[in-house]
Amino acid sequence: MTAAGRRIPFSLRRGEAPAVYVLIAGFVGVVCLWPLARLLLEGVLPGGQVDLTPLRRVLDDPATWRAARNSLWAAACGTLLSVLIGASTALIVGLTDVRAKPVLVLCLILPLMIAPQVTALAWLQVLGPSSPLLQALGLAPPPGTRNPLYSEGGIILLFGIQHAPLVFLAIRAGLRRLPQDMVEAAHACGARRWQAVATVVLPLLAPALIAGVALAFVSAIGNFGIPALLGIPGRYTVLTTLIYQRLAGLGPSALAETASLSLVLGALAIAGLGIQGWINRGVDVRASAAMGPRPYPLGRWRLPVEILCWAIVFLVLVLPISALFATSITPTIGVRLSAATATLANYGFVLIDHAVTARAFRNSLLLAGGAATLLAIVAVPLAYFIVWRNARGLRLLAAAAECTYALPGVVLAIACILIFLNPLPLLGWSIYGTVWIILAAYLSRFLILALKPAIAGMQQSERAFEEAAVILGARMTTRLVTVVVPLVAPAAVAGGLLVFLTAFNELTVSALLWSTGAETLGVVVFSLEQSGESTYAAAVAVLTVLATIGLMLFASAFVRRLPAGTLPWQA
Repeated sequence: MTAAGRRIPFSLRRGEAPAVYVLIAGFVGVVCLWPLARLLLEGVLPGGQVDLTPLRRVLDDPATWRAARNSLWAAACGTLLSVLIGASTALIVGLTDVRAKPVLVLCLILPLMIAPQVTALAWLQVLGPSSPLLQALGLAPPPGTRNPLYSEGGIILLFGIQHAPLVFLAIRAGLRRLPQDMVEAAHACGARRWQAVATVVLPLLAPALIAGVALAFVSAIGNFGIPALLGIPGRYTVLTTLIYQRLAGLGPSALAETASLSLVLGALAIAGLGIQGWINRGVDVRASAAMGPRPYPLGRWRLPVEILCWAIVFLVLVLPISALFATSITPTIGVRLSAATATLANYGFVLIDHAVTARAFRNSLLLAGGAATLLAIVAVPLAYFIVWRNARGLRLLAAAAECTYALPGVVLAIACILIFLNPLPLLGWSIYGTVWIILAAYLSRFLILALKPAIAGMQQSERAFEEAAVILGARMTTRLVTVVVPLVAPAAVAGGLLVFLTAFNELTVSALLWSTGAETLGVVVFSLEQSGESTYAAAVAVLTVLATIGLMLFASAFVRRLPAGTLPWQA
């Protein structure tokens, strides 16, 4: 730095960066661009030549349009419910003086961190003739009665609950960027609280609301766990379950057709994001001095509002998790739960006696831990080149990483099958049918989750330390190891933790990639429920929920060392 406080401009020394840059660019290109390119080639150039027959066959099939219509309708209605839940709770938390906000925020975001198949399984235990809670209250319908969640309405309900945290997070982030002076100016002009909210706050929140709606819609379009557990038994097919059923029934021979179906599903997801960008293009709500509005004191209304918030938490979180736990300690479906019948035998079975479940725990720990570790390591130099070196090529690759995360998981799974079904070029060996193909898919899908916190940490770090190292003659690798990594390590660890939390219970990708010996926890929960072993499935699901909550609390203990907004539930 000069005496005037200006930065000393400097550039990379010739030849010192290419090795690291090429390695990072190559990694991102392989895990993100290759799957996208391979899927497009299979949809348009199957066998290496132009052949649109599979795509025409898919588009001429009435089942495709029926599934697409169901996907769009369920996603749209579920998104409306997500907006109702997420926007209302975000406005209450962000604009009022309700108490216990950190705990409340954690509880409102937790449904997003719980795997969709676990959410579906938990809600199946709330309603229906086998519900332990309804049986204990004497309200269970007669045996043989169909569970009402096996329907379009059930899927819409759980879409709304599962993705409401996405709207909550988007609105909450928008509230943090609101200019406090504009709200105070409205009050100075005589506006009441509700008038200031209606005329100042809500218009400024329009881009955040649109972003939340787009995220919830795209997530619903690509959701597999909920429509698989509710839609397949209820004969309500969406595109994700149609792809799964076609590939599971016909095997690799249906790859061309499922690739074309995947392109249709991916087009719907990208269209949702494109509409968001088109709407936001004409919206300009930039303002200076964005400090966030001061919380409004609720006075005598604070307790009723707090009761409303915690009632929402009870309905969307406590009730289904309680029903899931009750099922996990029930000897068998149909037995009324009581102090005399409660048992932990189901946990003993899935942890000790059932070899597949024990192997799934090991595989999930290996895959989630491996992906989290590797992506956290890669994210640091990648963020360094993007933020401090403004590397345009890597910015484009980072955009590709966002695409692989935005695309539905089954689409990415089909791309990985296309890539790894045959032996790898030059190497001569294949990872198809092993856990390593799932790891490859995780690296592609979750790179952006590790990269975002690392970029935030890099943006909030002082670059003068690296400038000093350059002046002292330190080379690129030395600066990365001794300067950049210590500065960004907390954010990188937080990003790795987000990857682990997301991958540990994942099903959407692994449902199409698993094989005997390569099962994951998400696959085991789905398979046990599909085979009628609901008590065992509930026990595994409860263990995954406890692990998720424990990791979130562990990360929260270090929240003060992380850049603002690194953790979604960060206060």
